[in-house]
Amino acid sequence: QITSRLADVFNQRCEVNRRASVSGCVINTCGWVKGSGYQALVHAASAFEVDVVVVLDQERLYNELKRDLPHFVRTVLLPKSGGVVERSKDFRRECRDDRIREYFYGFRGCFYPHAFDVKFSDVKIYKVGAPTIPDSCLPLGMSQEDNQLKLVPVTPGRDMVHHLLSVSTADGPDDNISETSVAGFIVVTGVDLERQVFTVLSPAPRPLPKSFLLIMDIRFMDLK
Repeated sequence: QITSRLADVFNQRCEVNRRASVSGCVINTCGWVKGSGYQALVHAASAFEVDVVVVLDQERLYNELKRDLPHFVRTVLLPKSGGVVERSKDFRRECRDDRIREYFYGFRGCFYPHAFDVKFSDVKIYKVGAPTIPDSCLPLGMSQEDNQLKLVPVTPGRDMVHHLLSVSTADGPDDNISETSVAGFIVVTGVDLERQVFTVLSPAPRPLPKSFLLIMDIRFMDLK
């Protein structure tokens, strides 16, 4: 659903930007290539109407994509460069933290982010996805996939500390917040339950441009 929406936005850009229309786009995917990960790859290829797929050192994946993608899609298998090793979880986590830090502080610390308080009453926080429940307990006509994309209200609390929040550009819950573009990201650095406020690190000064926030599982501790 979100991938399809992203493809629609890209197509709209191509309609008004000749350079983007001529150059196309490169879709960089992750290493999750089994089960739902594989289905996500096939769906992305379909949504973006890709014409070339490059598979790096995964012969089984190459054969599966050759089988499942339309005949006009050119699928290419490339060998992995000599000396290349798989990145560990710790290394990938460290790289992710570096990218988040760079978002707020810029390359080599050339930016100066802002810290300010946000009242609980001024925002509405949601998370995407409800807990998994047996199919027999789902409402009639609802699938497990629908449950995974459901917006669940979040009550502000101390467990938000260090979580990243995306600031949605939606004007209300009816705008389908999970598919709406985001204005940017903030990270919660503290929560004061007595004052009913939480402190955020933001790339822009107060106030927040919109009041609808999406909380992520990703955490960032500003230790450097």
